[in-house]
Amino acid sequence: MADNMNGFHGEVVGLSLTDVIQLKGHNKYSGCITVEYGDHKGAIYFVDGEIIHAELGDQVGEQAIYQIIKWPGGTFNIHPEMTTNVCTIHYRTDYLLLEALRRLDEERAGSAGTNDEKSQPVLPRRTMSKVAARLQEIAAVTYAVLLDKQGNPMQDTSTEASVLAAKGFSLAQAGTQFGDLMGLGELKSAAVQTRNFNLLMYDSKLHYLTIAVKPEYHLDNVEADIKSLLIPGK
Repeated sequence: MADNMNGFHGEVVGLSLTDVIQLKGHNKYSGCITVEYGDHKGAIYFVDGEIIHAELGDQVGEQAIYQIIKWPGGTFNIHPEMTTNVCTIHYRTDYLLLEALRRLDEERAGSAGTNDEKSQPVLPRRTMSKVAARLQEIAAVTYAVLLDKQGNPMQDTSTEASVLAAKGFSLAQAGTQFGDLMGLGELKSAAVQTRNFNLLMYDSKLHYLTIAVKPEYHLDNVEADIKSLLIPGK
């Protein structure tokens, strides 16, 4: 690569890295983009066009993305065969790119050091399943957790996940026992509405999905929002 060449160069000739990320978003790409700049190597993982995880040395998540976007050049390659079950990014891709460019502009203007508080993410960084992260985009949802058939939270070690998983697993077991007793078969979904909390539980072949809902919201409306988010067109 010539020393006077700027920007990223890879399989998509003539496009910058941000252009490629946006293109992959529009194309609902799932897979990985690997990037290199000097001795630095990073990876950006997508599911259905959204970035779910990034790695750069010891950095992961959005901080890795912000550092990669700051590179003045480098190379990238597209790897649709590379996937991950880790989810460390819970922001939309367009937000990530705007935030990365904003930080870059501040650094170029010499103002990055005076905006540390402003530059902090507006939501806590937390590793969780992609479906749980997406559900928390719904205003009525306070937390969501995907758990296996033994009741263990998937990719989430937080206290909130453990508590919610226990409630969802107990609800699933009680529903199955009730279904057997009444001859109704296995319970596929359940809803609990109390004065202090609302709960939704869905059963799939391999997992349970438990969703905590703010008590002031009607569960029928929340279920409609969930279907619209997870099943576009429904």
